[in-house]
Amino acid sequence: MSVDSSLLNTPSKDKWLNTGLRKRAGVLVPLFSVYSNDSIGIGELDDLRLLIDWAHKTGNSIIQLLPLNEVGSLFCPYDSVSSFALEPSYISLRLIPGTKKKSVREKLENLRRMFPKGNTYVDYRIKKEKIRLLWDIFIENGSSASKEFNKFKEENSYWIDDFALFKVLKEHHSQKAWYEWEDSYRNRKSLEFEIFKKEHEREICFEAWVQWLVFKQFKDVKKYAESKKVLIKGDLPILVSRDSADVWQHPEFFKLEFAAGAPADTYCAKGQRWGMPTYNWEEIAIGGFNYVKEKLKYAENFYDILRIDHVVGLFRIWSIPYNEPLENKGLNGFFDPKDEKRWREHGKNLLSVLNDNTRMLLCAEDLGVIPKACPDTLKEMGIPGNDVQRWVKDWKVEHDFLEPKSYRGISVAMLSTHDTTNWPAWWENEAGTIDEDLFRRKCADRKIDYNAVKDKLFDFSRSRCGRLRWQDSVTSVNLLISILDKKKEEVGDFIDLYENSHREKEKLWQHLNIKGRGREESDAEIVRAALKITLESEAIFCINLIVDWLYLADIFKGDPYQYRINTPGTINPKNWSLAIPLSLEELLKHKVTKEIKDMVHASGRK
Repeated sequence: MSVDSSLLNTPSKDKWLNTGLRKRAGVLVPLFSVYSNDSIGIGELDDLRLLIDWAHKTGNSIIQLLPLNEVGSLFCPYDSVSSFALEPSYISLRLIPGTKKKSVREKLENLRRMFPKGNTYVDYRIKKEKIRLLWDIFIENGSSASKEFNKFKEENSYWIDDFALFKVLKEHHSQKAWYEWEDSYRNRKSLEFEIFKKEHEREICFEAWVQWLVFKQFKDVKKYAESKKVLIKGDLPILVSRDSADVWQHPEFFKLEFAAGAPADTYCAKGQRWGMPTYNWEEIAIGGFNYVKEKLKYAENFYDILRIDHVVGLFRIWSIPYNEPLENKGLNGFFDPKDEKRWREHGKNLLSVLNDNTRMLLCAEDLGVIPKACPDTLKEMGIPGNDVQRWVKDWKVEHDFLEPKSYRGISVAMLSTHDTTNWPAWWENEAGTIDEDLFRRKCADRKIDYNAVKDKLFDFSRSRCGRLRWQDSVTSVNLLISILDKKKEEVGDFIDLYENSHREKEKLWQHLNIKGRGREESDAEIVRAALKITLESEAIFCINLIVDWLYLADIFKGDPYQYRINTPGTINPKNWSLAIPLSLEELLKHKVTKEIKDMVHASGRK
């Protein structure tokens, strides 16, 4: 299998030399989705050792994690309360000095009973209970005299003190957002503010101590991964929560009058509104980009590779006026910068800042509708983008899936992402369909009676999950135009939707190279063939979601649509909480482990 040696002529040359210029396979694993026999309520940092063992055993040399930054009340890893602080839910309590005492052991066992293993979804009440027990340990043992703890605080002075203070102030204000606090606390400059810090020194010290614990445990895991020659790929969210320590500490770095999001597309009819503020890059630049550099410096403690979330947002980001009604989602926004001529330079400058200030190899999430400047710049800089199989198509001429040899060499190939359905759910519910809300809105815009055309165009017996499956009888563009009763030039976007989704399933079936007629329902044979395409692709990395890998094991029952990590644009208790149906110890012994190893080995990846 060939490797693009031109990577050694890019600004990322040193990173590629460190990582190794060879094709690799990997697995994408949300930490909350796995668990061991020792973990309590949620996957824990020490469980990563077993995951590293499994990756090593299957031939996967990369483990990609979702962001592990501390989250707020929605537990969304892309809406964190800090760009630095890590999520304390993932602490392995049993490894903390002081937990050997009988009183603490009894509390640990009680937590195990309260939060038993094997549930389909994580119960995030575990966080509050873990924090409560950490308080008990902190009070009994103390930590302020620890040289190691004090060194941690000194080395992370850029953020740790303000973050710890932010957490205590949040508790003092009953978890209200910082911008709802009194001026004396919101603006950080008052006698009351200084008095508060003095009176709450112990609580502030506790919050820093918790971060030290997470830091130590994660660092130990990183050393273990190095011993097994497994690379850890982290995730740098492009944005941070409006109600975060970062924004409270540096409000000048953010455009608080806007909310970030994404414009409408085929999969989100109204676009998306994420709510996080956009960056004021001019102010960040005045500070020498120290805010960015410090984030990279801390991440280097844990990761070999770093994924840049929504990289196109560095070129131009969809900005929605903050006072825009929420029901409009991303409909009424604009790109910032507004001048398209600035996008290439803007993105390249920011990517250069990132690349020049880290030892980690950068990868980029470049999905969706993006300007050509973005993938061109990534290629120029030697930064891999993402090639998700369901979207690796000739969208303009043949409207068909590309062969493995036509994937981008400088890319990460995969079947699914954390924001999509898993591959079996896509196959059963979405392949060969279009979004119903999007189609309705387009009909309304062109004064087409949706109710009059829907049954002629779509097979509702095979349409579900908000997706519309085309009638087999709609066999041509001319027939589509006739049913819509409009001139061809008036419905170009309808034609585009039709050409890129009609008989999509049948087209992919040919690429899967499976004998016999195409099947509506997914099974292990179909998933195996789909995985094989990504493994055999030109992409230098192939990293597949653990859920997709484990569909080879026949452990997920019922409609695969229920087994998704996140549904974008929704607030749902099932978002960011899916757990796989077997422990890591069971996974290590499962026969699927050898099958995955054989597939990876056969593909020539390491």
